[in-house]
Amino acid sequence: MINPSAIFGSIATLGLVLGVTSGGAVAQMPHAGSHSPEPTGDFQRIEQPLWAKGAVTAGGLGLIGLEVWWFLFSKPKSRKAMIEGGIQEVTVTVDGGYQPNQIVVQVGQPVRLNFDRKDPNSCLEEVRFPDFRIAQALPLNQVTSIEFTPEKPGKYEFTCGMNMFRGMVEVRAA
Repeated sequence: MINPSAIFGSIATLGLVLGVTSGGAVAQMPHAGSHSPEPTGDFQRIEQPLWAKGAVTAGGLGLIGLEVWWFLFSKPKSRKAMIEGGIQEVTVTVDGGYQPNQIVVQVGQPVRLNFDRKDPNSCLEEVRFPDFRIAQALPLNQVTSIEFTPEKPGKYEFTCGMNMFRGMVEVRAA
């Protein structure tokens, strides 16, 4: 398992080292049409206040930390299907992806997924369930139901028409 404090400590150390050492040589190029007294060919140091260096370093570390959290520690949204009238049912909101993007159902019982598309992105115009051989258009601002009955436990992926947005239906034994 990855230790979060070790990752953040390494990133902070790297940022500190880069922030301290970046104050070295900085090139300054004369603008076109400006008159320089005499070209020396040497680099000229541009002084920056310490607070500006600290703000840039802190901002960079914050963005790196956000990326680490997003890719390593954020958990997908999961929802268990509710059984109504012998059918397992879940509403999936389609808006910048699928919410929830993980759905838990029981094997051998009919499933109805209601896709409520809010996003006009053309990628989300269709949803595909390759394992169930289902491809269904999702009209904008409408709820579209997809029904199937999973026969075997397992994890079954669903995607948008361009394979960019993904979700998972986890079928569990009763």
